[in-house]
Amino acid sequence: MIEISNLTFRYREGAEPTVRDINLSIPDGTFVGITGAAGSGKSTLTYAINGIIPHCYPGDFYGSVTVDGLDTCEVSLTDISRLVGSVCQDIDSQMVSSVVEDEILYGLENFGVPKDEIEGRIQEALDAMGIVDLRDRSIAGLSGGQKQKVAVASVIALKPRVLVLDEPTAELDPASSVGVFRLLRSYARNFGTTVIVVEQKIALLSEFADQLLIVDNGAIVFRGTPPEVLAHSDELLEIGVNCPRSTSLVNRLRAHGLYNGPAVCNVPQAVEVCKEVLA
Repeated sequence: MIEISNLTFRYREGAEPTVRDINLSIPDGTFVGITGAAGSGKSTLTYAINGIIPHCYPGDFYGSVTVDGLDTCEVSLTDISRLVGSVCQDIDSQMVSSVVEDEILYGLENFGVPKDEIEGRIQEALDAMGIVDLRDRSIAGLSGGQKQKVAVASVIALKPRVLVLDEPTAELDPASSVGVFRLLRSYARNFGTTVIVVEQKIALLSEFADQLLIVDNGAIVFRGTPPEVLAHSDELLEIGVNCPRSTSLVNRLRAHGLYNGPAVCNVPQAVEVCKEVLA
């Protein structure tokens, strides 16, 4: 679905490239989590996927990015938007309507979706995000988590092949964060959509993502399944990525020869490992 070859990009006002020598292949239907320290280049990487770079931010662009066979430099941002749906971190800035139904309807009308398909798409998007009861609500009266779900619903109503979200849980409490990720994973599995999420909470990504990408100084330094990446907890800490304490504990048990299995992603998994070690 996504092929990135030798991508290097420097913003016009920047002295050095923000991302450099990125090579990445993401299969169709994969849930990918991207994290790294602030300023590492992870958001810039997503801008290259959804076409914001090079169409909105000027700078020096080297290499290539293709989405479903389309080179993002050779097609218009509108063409890319038909394939890639994006949800930004500042949800309020993304809202264009005052009522939930109108927010979802806005994109459908702008992309010329046939009238006889619109009602079905609205209902399907509301169902997928579990917000059918919010259809007639004023957006101004919604909680942060509800707005987040509305923003995602307005994008998936367009049926994009790829969904890109930049820190979708930054302003949410833990329960709401888990709820959003659970819905995203369910949507990816049910519709075969490729989901790419930039998120600081590596524990949350590890629980739901198929693949993790760790970005540091503009380069991908680790890539793999959550257990494969979390096995490097000491190295991740050195570049500003804090792994769950349960992960660090089990990795220390491995370092001392007391455990020889995969890294763990959460407390229940760590508890099972500790029971095994103490048995």
